[in-house]
Order: sequence, then C-alpha cells, then structure tokens
Amino acid sequence: MSLTGLGTKLVRLLPPEAAHTATIRGLKAGVGLPNVSPLQWNTPVKLPNAGLSLFNPVGLAAGFDKNAEVFEEMLRFGFGFVECGTVTPRPQSGNPKPRLFRLTEDMAVINRMGFNNEGLRAFTARMRQASKRLSPVGANVGANKDSEDRIADYEAGIEAVYAYAHYITINISSPNTPGLRGLQDKSALDELLERCGTARDKAQADYGQDLKDEGRFEDEEDWKPVFLKVAPDLDETAIRDIIEVVRGAGHWLSGLIISNTTLARPDTLKSEHKGEAGGLSGAPLFETSTNVLKEFASELIGEFDLIGAGGIASGEDAYAKIKAGAHAVQLYSALVYHGPQLVADINADLAARLKADGFSSVEEAVGADLKRSAG
Repeated sequence: MSLTGLGTKLVRLLPPEAAHTATIRGLKAGVGLPNVSPLQWNTPVKLPNAGLSLFNPVGLAAGFDKNAEVFEEMLRFGFGFVECGTVTPRPQSGNPKPRLFRLTEDMAVINRMGFNNEGLRAFTARMRQASKRLSPVGANVGANKDSEDRIADYEAGIEAVYAYAHYITINISSPNTPGLRGLQDKSALDELLERCGTARDKAQADYGQDLKDEGRFEDEEDWKPVFLKVAPDLDETAIRDIIEVVRGAGHWLSGLIISNTTLARPDTLKSEHKGEAGGLSGAPLFETSTNVLKEFASELIGEFDLIGAGGIASGEDAYAKIKAGAHAVQLYSALVYHGPQLVADINADLAARLKADGFSSVEEAVGADLKRSAG
C-alpha cells in the first residue's frame, strides 16, 4: 500500500515488508494525506448489538497498523472504522524474515509475520488518542508465542486497551502462532470466553469507576463491545461448535469477524510464491470467507453483529459480504495492489449498488441473500 497512485508503484518496487515500513513512515510524516469525509456516501450503519455507529461500513482490518501508530492518518482516506493490532502483552519480533510475500498474479498476499509488535505498553500509550476520534478505532489483541497461559494474555490485552479502544477483537485465528487456532476448539473456546468475559467485566468496572471519578455520567454507551475473530478454515462441525459456545458466552460478546487468512492453497494460484508457508489473503480468499460468513449468518444474524473480511477489492465484493449477513466489512490486502483510493472507490460503488437495488440503508441490505433464499 502507499499514499498516491505513483507512490503505490514506487513502494511496490521495494520488498513487501520494507514497503510496509516505508508506508507507515510516510503516513507518520504526513506525506500525501487527503482528508476524505467518511460521510459523503450517505451510508451510515449501526451495529445493533455492539452499539457502534459507523459513518460507512468499510473498515481497515488489523495487521496494517500493528502498533497503533497511524490510525488517525488512515481514517483520513475515508474508512468508517480502523482496527489496530494484533498486539500481544510483551513485545515480540515475530517469525524470521522473509515472512511477507506478494502474489501479484493472484492479487493476493501470503504472510507468516507471527504477531510482530511492540507490546501493550507502547500500544496503549498511542491508543489514548483513539477515544477522541469520531470514527471507531478498535484494538485487536493476541497472545505471545512463548506464553505459558495464552488465555491470560487475552485477559491482559482486554484490560489494558479497554479504556481507549472503541471496540476490542479477540484474535484466535492467526495461522502463524503455533497452536493458536486450537483455541477455536469447543472446550478451549469455552474456557477462553469464560475468562475473557470476566476480564471484560473487570475492565468495565474499572472504566466505569474512572468515569465517575472524572465526573462523567456513565450510561449505556460507555461499555465497549468485544468481537471474536475466527478462521475461514472451518468445517460444519467447527462452525456449529463455535456457534454453540458464543451463544453461551453471555451478553458481553457482541459479534464475530469472519475471517482471517487461510492455510488453503487453491489450485488457481499462479504466483511463484504460492508454496510459501503462512496465511493467504486477498482475492483467492473471497469466496471461501464469504461462504463461511453465510454459514454463521444463517444461524446468528440478529443475535450477533458480523463483520465480513477476506478478499474484498471492490464495491461488488463489499456488497456481497453485506448481503451475506455482514453489517460492516474490513479490507487490507487489496490496498497493496490498488492503493488507498480504493477505499473511496468501494464506498462510492457500494452506495450506488444499494440505491440501484432499492435499499434506503445499509441495514436493509444486511443478510438480503439469506432472506431471499428463505423466502
């Protein structure tokens, strides 16, 4: 990704991770920053269970702004919301390099970054500014690779970011931390959500007391929604188990983000890097992730808010996710190939598609395909 059309081409001459580092530095320096209003497409949406109000449904996925360095800058490209992280309690360098690969012929990316980040202390110091933003800024929390109690890492993450983030995502779906996806198994997920629910309640109590101490009135809007991010590599049994567990988690869990990267390698891949280990994202993930979204939505729509991610590169893609049951969508990999102008392009095309199909709001289109098939 880069800041202008020319910048996109120049940055792509660099190795992928160096290009990303250069982009972050450019953003922090204010190079070529626009000020695109997220309101201009008249597509506001509210996530009913989370209570999140978005100026538009197009968000930046976690992975780009790992250390909460440039969320303010990224909002200026027209995103309706931005998610920072993944952050772990302690800093970690991640997996050995090279660990990020462009699959240009496939409009895809493979990464095995391994949650490289500066840790919670640095992250929360920057996230203090997030609460001042009108557009939601989320925090995606994870576990250290060498942690003896990974659930404790999620508890620590929730408690650390709670006062500053507009919402929190529990990321148990990265394929690049060995064993992490095991937390999606039924018994492990039961324990994870039970303990994270307790951590969320404690964080809420502390946050509420802080508000009272500051003389601010605590009301319904002061609690922070929590999402669970899952993988696309789930069979029917795994999906059914996750649905059962999240239903039993209680009111504190607002929704799911579907999905993270995939370990699958479709036969259609052409790039020389297609055999690299790690999670595949971008265009080849779109169909799989959307099908998994539909499976969750067919059971959970109305009970939980769903955010669709995976392979979005156009307004058509975003619209398909919404009609499959997502209230909002997230993208990242497509920015590598199309640049940040893509955000405005997707929003404009999405607005046109909603109007053409007679929808007066984003909410009316959510799950339209499910309603049509049920009717």
